[in-house]
Parts: sequence; C-alpha cells; structure tokens
Amino acid sequence: MKKLLSTLLLSLGLAVAGFAHASPAAPVSGKDFEVMKSPQPVSAPAGKVEVIEFFWYGCPHCYEFEPTIEAWVKKQGNNIDFKRVPVAFRDDFLPHSKLFYAVSALGISEKVTPAIFNAIHKQKNYLLTPQAQADFLATQGVDKKQFMDAYNSFSVQGQVKQSAELLKSYAIDGVPTVVVQGKYKTGPAYTNSIPGTAQVLDYLVKQVQDKKL
Repeated sequence: MKKLLSTLLLSLGLAVAGFAHASPAAPVSGKDFEVMKSPQPVSAPAGKVEVIEFFWYGCPHCYEFEPTIEAWVKKQGNNIDFKRVPVAFRDDFLPHSKLFYAVSALGISEKVTPAIFNAIHKQKNYLLTPQAQADFLATQGVDKKQFMDAYNSFSVQGQVKQSAELLKSYAIDGVPTVVVQGKYKTGPAYTNSIPGTAQVLDYLVKQVQDKKL
C-alpha cells in the first residue's frame, strides 16, 4: 500500500511545479473558471459568499495549494463562508476523509492540518489506518482515545457519506477544486497557477458580491 500511494503521489506531483508560477491576466470563463451546469444549493449566512474547497490530504497539489488557500481565506475574512470537503476517489483513501472529520469534531483541524500534510508528503507517513493516525496525532498533543472516539462516531461516519454524495453532485473530478457560491469552479488545474487561483477567487467573490455573476 505504501509503495502504491508513493507512486501515485509522485505521478500526481509531476505537474505541481507548473502550477506555481503563471498567473492569469484576467479571469476567463471556460478557462480560469467553469460555470457549473448544475448549480448547487448555498447555505452561507446572508451577506457572505460560500466557498468550498474539495481536497484530499494525500494530494500533492493540495499540499502545495494549502499555504495559498489558508492565506486567502484569512484575507477574505467575513466576506466568505469557507468550508472544506475531503474527497476519496478510492475506498482505500476513505481513512483520510474520516481523519479530517475527526480532527474537525475535536476542533483542532486548523492546528493539525499543516502537520498532517507534512507527515504524508515529507515524512512519507501516509496515515491510512486509524492507528497510524492516532499515533501521529499523539505527537501533536492529541489524546488517542478522544481521537478514536471521534473517528468511530456516527457523526463522522455520516459526514464521510455526505462528502461522497457531494463529490458526485458537484461533479468533482480532481483536487484541489474550489467552488464559489455553488456555481463557479476553479483551482490550479484551471488556472495553471497557484497564485493565479487566488486571483481568480478574488474576482469570483467580488463579482458575486456585486451581483455581476
């Protein structure tokens, strides 16, 4: 399994370098972002723009994108209602989705997410079993029993099931993909640029706020 995931991460990572530099001069529909054929319901509070990042802990693109999306979310502040949805394109990667919802249930997602990404992509500790996850999180000061209780909870199981349904309803075929206001998709695969993706997100949020989209 480790060899399989290592090979997958290497193959996915070949395109990452190309994402890091180019940036779009002006966002273009159909190129830098996509208008979804089937817009999805929005649950953001009044006055805020809903932004959802679909991601996978094991994705090298998501790892490279993480500092940018974190900084962008902080910059937007109260303009947006930001959510993350973990995706698993294969059943053997479902433990990563459960990991995300478990640490979210414990209220430590923001604290441990950088360490989780580093463990997988730098230390090659792929965290594909609950025991491996619990052992690693213990090094981050997380109580093993509390983590396992959250991991095995009905709430986390339900959220994982819901994330699989969202994967289909939003027609997500790659990560990271960011959806703005249930209708506009973008990401490094669209813009061929990590910094450029932040620029496109700025544009989409502003256009939605100004009711131009």
